[in-house]
Amino acid sequence: MGRRSQPRKQVEVPVRIFGTDSAGQVFSEKVLTVSISRNGAELAAVRSKLNLDEIVGLTYGANRVHFRVKWIGGAGTPKAGHVGLLNIAPQKPLWDFPLPPDAVDDFQLASVEHRIAPRFRCQNSVEVHVQGASFWGTVADLSLGGCYIEMPIPLQPGTKLRVGIWFGQTKSWADAQVAHRTPGLGIGLKFVQISEEDRNQIRRFLESLAPFARKPMRSLRSRT
Repeated sequence: MGRRSQPRKQVEVPVRIFGTDSAGQVFSEKVLTVSISRNGAELAAVRSKLNLDEIVGLTYGANRVHFRVKWIGGAGTPKAGHVGLLNIAPQKPLWDFPLPPDAVDDFQLASVEHRIAPRFRCQNSVEVHVQGASFWGTVADLSLGGCYIEMPIPLQPGTKLRVGIWFGQTKSWADAQVAHRTPGLGIGLKFVQISEEDRNQIRRFLESLAPFARKPMRSLRSRT
């Protein structure tokens, strides 16, 4: 059972979703909402294959806002083709009609994808080293299995690189691979090799974060 602070309103309105799919291809398609809140939305009939934590854009009328993919309906279930989104800039609302005020909303969702390692929101500096070049970025969320780095350079999915995530005056190193990208916004990484010492440093950092930093997801099948 989940607990939302913002109840969703069952409403069907046309929107356009756009971004980069799981194969790294740019897509744009018209879909319908199923339910919405001030900071979130459930969409139906999404044909493009997306990744969890991918950043996508939605347009409604003249408004355009970026959302993060929070869950994906499983194939062969009633939620196939559905995705759940969270507004990454809540100060910039997408909708132009009234929505329910904040309140506790019981919610239960079966059949969505999930990662074994929960991700936590953070804002850590990171060094990215790839093919003889190096870049700086910001880790927006982190787990023991990977992270999402905000950086404008759209590295291709499958690119192998090395990252150094800073924790104060120290950093943890990991060999990683680009799992997905959002041109102009960032890349999602999967750690492929990391020492036990560096993993433990990440673990200690995650344990120090406040509970609200955790980004829980419900299970259908495992992802990194």
